[in-house]
Amino acid sequence: MRLLEKEKWINASTKSGLFSKEVFARGMRDGIPIGLGYFAVSFSLGIAARKAGLTPFQGFLQSILNNASAGQYAALMSISAQASYLELAIVTLVANARYMLMSCALSQRLSPDTPFYHRLLLGYDVADELFGITIAQAGYINPFYTYGAILMAAPCWAVGTAIGITAGNLLPTSIVNALSVALYGMFLAVIVPPMRQSKVIRGLVVISFLASFAVQQLHIFSSGTQTIVLTIILSLAAAVLFPIDQEEGYHEV
Repeated sequence: MRLLEKEKWINASTKSGLFSKEVFARGMRDGIPIGLGYFAVSFSLGIAARKAGLTPFQGFLQSILNNASAGQYAALMSISAQASYLELAIVTLVANARYMLMSCALSQRLSPDTPFYHRLLLGYDVADELFGITIAQAGYINPFYTYGAILMAAPCWAVGTAIGITAGNLLPTSIVNALSVALYGMFLAVIVPPMRQSKVIRGLVVISFLASFAVQQLHIFSSGTQTIVLTIILSLAAAVLFPIDQEEGYHEV
């Protein structure tokens, strides 16, 4: 009888967005492995942040406000290239644009009577992994599930960045340079699996490398503007020429 009542309460709280201790604890549990992974990756990000001149506190603040490896890395490269504030803002917006689509998807899974402040708070940290575990929940999404996961994951990302910067200040230059390669390994781990599955993505990655190299050699744009222009042009061309079939996935060509 108690189990039935508890299940009814969880279902009711999910629909209304009310606080549920069980839902919040489940989110914290699911967020622990994500947090551990975040800590390892953000340590390497901290090495890059240190090379860009950020202090541990600045790195912590950047990571707690912008929990996105690609967006942060693009921002750090812009800072290193002494880009303008406008370039920095645009390159971060472009690099993080996919989170807007994820937010739209999450909004469709919220109960119609979910208060606006819950929607606003959920938009704070729509990272890939947190989006994945949240969207996988059955029925309407209870915001407190995601809050529990964020509570475990976001601090690990920020603390890992700060520790990476601190370690970069203490370790010899040769070791710092070696550790900075780990971040590139992370990006390779992100793009290699979809490259193996799709000829279109393989071609786009190769074209991106070649176009980036060519533009860099021609010195047409600054580093930040180059990233913005190439990202917009190549992604737009791919969307027009190779649209995704929602049922069958990528068209193989």
